[in-house]
Amino acid sequence: MTEENTPTADCPLDPPLSMEEARILGCLIEKEATTPEAYPLTQNACVTAANQKTSRHPVMKLDPGRVGQALRRLEQRGLVRSEFGARATRYAHLADAGLSLTPPQRVLLGLLLLRGPQTLAELFARSERLHRFDDLDEVRYCLERMTGRENPLVVLLPRGPGQREDRYAQLLSGPVDVGTRRADVAERVEPSEDAGIEKRLAALEERVASLEAGMKMLLPEGPLSSS
Repeated sequence: MTEENTPTADCPLDPPLSMEEARILGCLIEKEATTPEAYPLTQNACVTAANQKTSRHPVMKLDPGRVGQALRRLEQRGLVRSEFGARATRYAHLADAGLSLTPPQRVLLGLLLLRGPQTLAELFARSERLHRFDDLDEVRYCLERMTGRENPLVVLLPRGPGQREDRYAQLLSGPVDVGTRRADVAERVEPSEDAGIEKRLAALEERVASLEAGMKMLLPEGPLSSS
């Protein structure tokens, strides 16, 4: 952990991650698992991943400048590394080493970075494409390993009125405002019948991103010269 990431009593990182940094780190964690053929990601691929309309909350519209700044800050924190290639610079996360995570813990933290507070059942279902957990107990165990640290990465939120299940939130972005989170959860409850549609849309977006990455690798650099 770098000096800039020295933890405080309220947050495992000091300063906490910005919204842009949290989104980009979550995207790199996700895409390493779902589109390994296009990973590490270029800056343009990071922009596309950050602005996805599925599997993201909130939906964001980041421009390349903000994404580039977030990548540089994450690199300074020791959470991202850049790889210089012939065509473009590519970026990979260093979450495991930078935050002392196991692969299952990394997957859960990535989901919390991308989608905000979630229940055990939501994390179990949404992690299927990234890591196969045996059951809810395994998910709970991994989360408890992150909540039980001296400087926790995850917090268990108290249930709000009408909520039947506990929710977990990441702390890399700073302390969680429970009142704001309760209102946020109430606004974004999704009908269960939409879950299958969302899953198919996410898979389609990843397929398109993979095909685009393959096409770019086949295209020649620069404009074609006329003979």
